[in-house]
Amino acid sequence: MEWLNYHHLLYFWTVARNGSIARAAEELRLSQPTISNQLKTLEASLGVKLLERQGRRLVLTDVGRTVLRYADEIFRTGRELQRAVKGLPTGERVRLAVGVADVIPKSVAERLLRPAVEKIPELTLTCREGPLGQLLAALALHELDVVLADAPAPEGIKVRAFSHRLGECGVAFVAAPALAAGLRRRFPRSLDGAPALLPMQGTTLRRDLEAWFDAQRVRPLLVGEFDDSALLDAFGRRGGGFFAAPAVLEREVCAALDVSAIGRTDEVRVRYWAITVERRLRHPAVAALAEAARAETFVTA
Repeated sequence: MEWLNYHHLLYFWTVARNGSIARAAEELRLSQPTISNQLKTLEASLGVKLLERQGRRLVLTDVGRTVLRYADEIFRTGRELQRAVKGLPTGERVRLAVGVADVIPKSVAERLLRPAVEKIPELTLTCREGPLGQLLAALALHELDVVLADAPAPEGIKVRAFSHRLGECGVAFVAAPALAAGLRRRFPRSLDGAPALLPMQGTTLRRDLEAWFDAQRVRPLLVGEFDDSALLDAFGRRGGGFFAAPAVLEREVCAALDVSAIGRTDEVRVRYWAITVERRLRHPAVAALAEAARAETFVTA
């Protein structure tokens, strides 16, 4: 059985945190050649390159960033252990790094994450928003603990990921009060020719909305399409057009954006997923948000 040399890992961790071998040597009170040799030994034992030179700087490789993340946890746990055996409070907080796909409305992301914050008072939450592909790449490097998305991880991706279904609901159509008042009567026929703010083409919700419009034989006037849900909300709030929101959050969306409901349908479904690199949800905060989503927030199929 191969054992990891934690002295070598400590040298790497110190170099990565300081950004140079010279500063790490000062902190560790060792010579620069000694640290350089130990780094090479660690890389040889792992069979990967952890650091590389770019000009005069040492930068982490992709694998190096993954190793650094684990090293952070290892040495954090070591400090906690030392305090615990001395009967001292550890003062350590539970950390949760979340990736939120940019097509998910901010209100939905907050609603999904709220139970984790409420149930784990010592939680430190870090959120990153972006395209699903970029977030899954960060998940594979263990830079994220979970990715919240409106679709499961795509088939054929190189990332070993597991998609955990959180729930689903219908959609509500909302708009600024003056616009909503005129569209509420004769809904959904009233949507024909009405100004619409839609998610970008290629998204699950956009495809489902267009299929529903076709089934209802209505053709809204596309006045805006967005990959940023917050920007779409801002235009909708100012009366730019009607837009769709998750039905379970209709009241919250209307109150937060000062918009009014037009109508709703269960034939268009929005679905949300938690994507992790683990088959089982082991992180306590991820397990808390998944449990709350399934039991309280959404009606699951």
